[in-house]
Amino acid sequence: MGNDYVFQMLASGNVETLNRYQMGERTIVTACPHCFNSIGVEYEQLGGHFRVVHHAAYLRELLAGGRLRVIDADGAGGATSGGPAAGIEGRSVTLHDSCYLTRYNGIVDEPREVLGSIAGLELREMENRGRNTFCCGAGGGRMWMEETRGTRINESRTAQALATGASTVATECPFCMTMLKDGLEAAQSGTDGTVRAIDIAELLAESLAPTQPGARALPVIQ
Repeated sequence: MGNDYVFQMLASGNVETLNRYQMGERTIVTACPHCFNSIGVEYEQLGGHFRVVHHAAYLRELLAGGRLRVIDADGAGGATSGGPAAGIEGRSVTLHDSCYLTRYNGIVDEPREVLGSIAGLELREMENRGRNTFCCGAGGGRMWMEETRGTRINESRTAQALATGASTVATECPFCMTMLKDGLEAAQSGTDGTVRAIDIAELLAESLAPTQPGARALPVIQ
């Protein structure tokens, strides 16, 4: 939110910590576009050179490589990348693009490909999407501020999501999810509205085929 001194102090400490785990090639996976941009782009100015992958791109890699398998339309586990995958028949979803993922880093197709792997899931795009996305407000610190005039920015974005008629709003950022959940709660207050906000990873998890016996787990360094 503008305090460059505190950012550099915290970032320098993080770079020092992360460098201790650099034993050969390591990949940092983040579910947060803000962390993705900070660690992958801004930390380079402080000596931190890391391979950082946002979970939208990482999930796409796992699907394409067969490490994750989704349930086919007929209920069987099958191939994943690019085709129908899992039975969420009749569900419609609209995707909110995070500013730090799309505007700053050009990651637009990856989350859509993850959603596209789920059979029966209809993607309904909002008016502002991709590099022309509409900010939810969290990136500008509005999550922690009260609005004194006009309409809260997350409520404006929520209105765009509801205009698609989708039953689910998919996000790729925990901050965006909070803002959209709040916006949906306000918009649907006093109604029987059931539109929810959920991360793309959660949507994918609902459609995954059971883990195969003997499957190799992904190594994780805490």
